[in-house]
Amino acid sequence: MTKFEKAGAKIVSETVLSRGWTKLSAYKIDYTDSEGVTHRLDREVYNRTPAATILLHDSRRGTIVLVRQYRLPPDLHGEAPFLFETPAGLLDGDEPEAAIRREAMEETGFQVRDVRFLFKAYSSPGSNSEVVHFFAAEIDTSDRVSDGGGLAEEHEDIEVLEVPLDDALAMIGSGEILDMKTIILLQWAAMNRETWR
Repeated sequence: MTKFEKAGAKIVSETVLSRGWTKLSAYKIDYTDSEGVTHRLDREVYNRTPAATILLHDSRRGTIVLVRQYRLPPDLHGEAPFLFETPAGLLDGDEPEAAIRREAMEETGFQVRDVRFLFKAYSSPGSNSEVVHFFAAEIDTSDRVSDGGGLAEEHEDIEVLEVPLDDALAMIGSGEILDMKTIILLQWAAMNRETWR
């Protein structure tokens, strides 16, 4: 028996603080710790819906597809606000694979064929409910059927780039790639480059 088998939590209350772009809630929790002692905790959770992201890879050319768009939080920190990222988006009620096929088309113009599910992960489990589904797909130039760039009605302004995989990996070390989901997918690609096709 591990020490955490005694631990557990009971949600006492939820107060909605904001219903803007998404919901922000404050919770009171009775948390029983691993020693069996119960504490009242206050936590705030940003309630994000599930999302998906995909690494588009052209193994013949040795490139991956990245998108670049404005992000407010880095701007608030005084960082470069136009981030390099793997294509991604919210599920919007779709199954993860259907959602990532839609997002890949909208953002990059690539119509992906064989999509491979890799894993799912919480983006920031201490304060954010978002779970991200990670995918990969092999592409080639014939799969690009439109310019991409996002949806005008959602005011998306997305630049599409094809970057050599090794250059993208170097961009992590240089600080040019700061997006966590992108770093995770690039590290996955680096670890699996001999077997992934």
